[in-house]
Amino acid sequence: MQQKQYKKTIVLLTVAINGLIALAYFLPKHSLFKSLHYSLIPLANATLNGLTFLSLVAAFISIRRKKIKTHRFFVLLAFAFTSIFLVLYLLYHFSMPTTKFGGSDSMKLFYLFILLTHIILAAVIVPLALYTMSLALTHQISKHRKIAKWSMPIWLYVSFTGVLVYILISPYYA
Repeated sequence: MQQKQYKKTIVLLTVAINGLIALAYFLPKHSLFKSLHYSLIPLANATLNGLTFLSLVAAFISIRRKKIKTHRFFVLLAFAFTSIFLVLYLLYHFSMPTTKFGGSDSMKLFYLFILLTHIILAAVIVPLALYTMSLALTHQISKHRKIAKWSMPIWLYVSFTGVLVYILISPYYA
């Protein structure tokens, strides 16, 4: 695939993913699978975020050691974990009501700060990670390195704060 084709695909995926996430919050909730234990999905998603974080750390260590194949493996593993997370996230939020944070005012401010930065950067990392990966796939390594200096820390932050958001909100799940 040419870089131009990648760019079109990245734009389409970004609009579709971020659009579906927005719709999940505004549309009425319907349990898509009656026998599914929806209460397990938030923990599964936190686990997937944690695995994404660990995979990205391993990818970073690998590339610092110039182990390109190992780096590629761990980035693709992180991408796989993130993709599974996204499917479960959408399934949960199309089916279940939003959980309200019930902690103290100071903890609520901390939670909202983490949540807000997480949401904003999660929307940003979608095209950024896809673009970074497309540069590697099209062997544009110098561009890949420049963009990865931004995408790697953002993706690490999003995956780490995904776990943190779960830890903070989990006592308030119904």
